[in-house]
Amino acid sequence: MILCDIGNTTFHFLINGKHKKYFLDEKIPTFDDEIYFVSVNKEATKKLKKTNPQAKNIKKLMNFKTNYVGLGIDRAIASYFEKDSIIVDAGSAITVDIMQKGNHMGGFIMPGIRAFIKTYPKISKKLKFEFEKNINLDKIPLQTKDAIQYAMMKSIILPIKEVSLNKNIIFTGGDGKLLSKYFENSIYKKDLIFENMKRMIDANNCIA
Repeated sequence: MILCDIGNTTFHFLINGKHKKYFLDEKIPTFDDEIYFVSVNKEATKKLKKTNPQAKNIKKLMNFKTNYVGLGIDRAIASYFEKDSIIVDAGSAITVDIMQKGNHMGGFIMPGIRAFIKTYPKISKKLKFEFEKNINLDKIPLQTKDAIQYAMMKSIILPIKEVSLNKNIIFTGGDGKLLSKYFENSIYKKDLIFENMKRMIDANNCIA
């Protein structure tokens, strides 16, 4: 069985426990195995289905209730098995979802780190900088590159801290590991989406 996470920029496959990525403009191989996918991209979904018509949408196995209008399927899957947690998916955008007593209470969306980095040079060429992963957020900066990164990281971290209170925070996504270091009550799950997809499939097979 192959799992596929279709995002805004890539096809991300999990094949026999190994990761494989293809950009949206790359050719997708034809697989003989059963494929389950999650997608936030209609055109990319059509591309996958064209070469692999046996691919099945994981959405058909879900029963996720929420009053949030327009919740992405990827966010629903990431939150699916949580009872009282904050789920943060830090990719191109940073999504934050709040689960309380097994109910989805809503959430919010922020620009991802790369989006922040690209914004500053648009304001002024003098604000172009190289991003550093180790940023001191306990000291007011005394130079421009530190000032930018300080404000950028604070803009991301503070809203998450405000809604998390004493709840556990689960981070996933490309920048999830970096952000998780700023929270004591956090864990990083690189393959959260794939893990939850597998749990859904296993649960459905047990019922069947």
